[in-house]
Amino acid sequence: MSAIPATVYKIAPNALWRAAERHGRFVGAPVDLADGFIHLSTAEQARETAARHFADQADLVLVAVDVGALGDALKWEISRGGALFPHLYADLPMSAVRWEIPLPLGDDGAHDFPPDLA
Repeated sequence: MSAIPATVYKIAPNALWRAAERHGRFVGAPVDLADGFIHLSTAEQARETAARHFADQADLVLVAVDVGALGDALKWEISRGGALFPHLYADLPMSAVRWEIPLPLGDDGAHDFPPDLA
């Protein structure tokens, strides 16, 4: 990663995300709570994250998050394959969300990402 991107992404089950919207913040999925931070991905990492951790799961959302709104709680840490991944050590406030869209499974069984996501 040569430059810090302006946007990172969270993949979440739709029901969990809707509950977060009602509360005004996302506290994390069970894996996030167990690890002590909210797992996020860059545009380049999102497809592999979906394939590895959400295979065959329908009814997901893809959430775009404004990096600048996260402050010092966002840390870039080495993870899968030595790559730097964004980890949020705080709740994700809805005010940091740029947009969210459904992330359905395509006919090939892979998640159908928007074409403009790297």
